[in-house]
Amino acid sequence: MEYLAGLKEYLHTNYDRLGLEQAHAQGTWHVFHLHGRRVLPARIIDSQTYVATLEDEQGNNLTVHKTAIKFFHSLEEALEIVERIKFDRQVRSRKLLPIISARDRHFIKNKSLYPLMLEREVLFFTLLEGEILRGVVQGFNRFEIRVNLKGGLPVTIMRHALYEVQDKKGRSFLKPVQDKKKEWKKSQYYVTAQG
Repeated sequence: MEYLAGLKEYLHTNYDRLGLEQAHAQGTWHVFHLHGRRVLPARIIDSQTYVATLEDEQGNNLTVHKTAIKFFHSLEEALEIVERIKFDRQVRSRKLLPIISARDRHFIKNKSLYPLMLEREVLFFTLLEGEILRGVVQGFNRFEIRVNLKGGLPVTIMRHALYEVQDKKGRSFLKPVQDKKKEWKKSQYYVTAQG
């Protein structure tokens, strides 16, 4: 029997606790980074399974498919967070669109994320439009990864917006690579036991 100690319990508690839903319930203001390089200060006034309705500061409503949201963060820390966003010009030049089909996305497994979170590994998250967010995983759920950037600035990255996830050594943690390398087996949280 092989498993990551605590992963099952973590997922039971956190997997369906979505940041987008919490932002909707609280009515708090955030900055949403949308595909098409659009940056929108707004609050969520309605959230359905696949779409969210955002209200901007002028009171205008915009209904967006959730796959159009790349990441979001608090309005109060927006200037500091934007200063920490870097870009991969090569990825940006590809002009990639949101990936609607879940099976075609750049997927990172929970068993890769979990030890990286516990070990506070610094990661580089490259998104489909080339943004690079450098930070430490604070938590994750079914659709989102919560990351603290330098200075402890919190950002929520949508898992569907990922292009690549790498550590400082350039090791990729996406599913196709980790299906072969199985980095999680090197974690101190990996347990092997006789069944």
